[in-house]
Amino acid sequence: MNTVLFFVTVVVTFGGLLLVSRLFGKEGIFAWIGLAVVIANILVCKCVDLFGLSATLGNVMFGSVFLATDILTEKYGVKTARKAVWVGVVSEVLSLAVLQTALAFTPNELDMVNDSMKNIFGLYPRVTIASISMFVLSNQLDIFLFDKIKQKTNGKYLWLRNNIATCVSQCVENYLFYVIAFLGIYGMKDIGMMTLTCCIIEIIVAICDTPFIYLAVKSKAE
Repeated sequence: MNTVLFFVTVVVTFGGLLLVSRLFGKEGIFAWIGLAVVIANILVCKCVDLFGLSATLGNVMFGSVFLATDILTEKYGVKTARKAVWVGVVSEVLSLAVLQTALAFTPNELDMVNDSMKNIFGLYPRVTIASISMFVLSNQLDIFLFDKIKQKTNGKYLWLRNNIATCVSQCVENYLFYVIAFLGIYGMKDIGMMTLTCCIIEIIVAICDTPFIYLAVKSKAE
């Protein structure tokens, strides 16, 4: 069932990004990135089994951010893509501030969700700090590799630069993120297994996003 849900999530997530790109242009992609990083940081706290391996959720949503910056780089240029990365950073910082302030409120006798919120968002500061650091590093690497491969191939082989840039940058991000976010919570063996699993899953995600980037770049740049 998880495998089916995984591919459903891929279609819905990348399809959603494509929709906002078509409807709102680069501004829609900027908004998507801000939304995606917040959702992904929440989903990453949930552990599931995928393809017979233990993994955390959030891979597809994180993957959509790399697809978004690749679309921006292809259609609007490196400067626009780098600006979008900082939109994601600001979104993460603001979500951290708002959520932690909400947790600081004392609940009254009618409250039914405070304990659940603490369970979900108790890890959020550490996850967000790790995410911000790796988000900037990995997305700047993704943009750099995508642009360099585009130059070297004279603008040909979109599928090649999309997959190489995304796979390399996400694998780098994965290892460093999981060490910072979960060291002391999980053992290094478990962290290593989650990192390996997520690298495999994100390579699958990168391959799955290829038709979506072709569909996205067909629409005229705003």
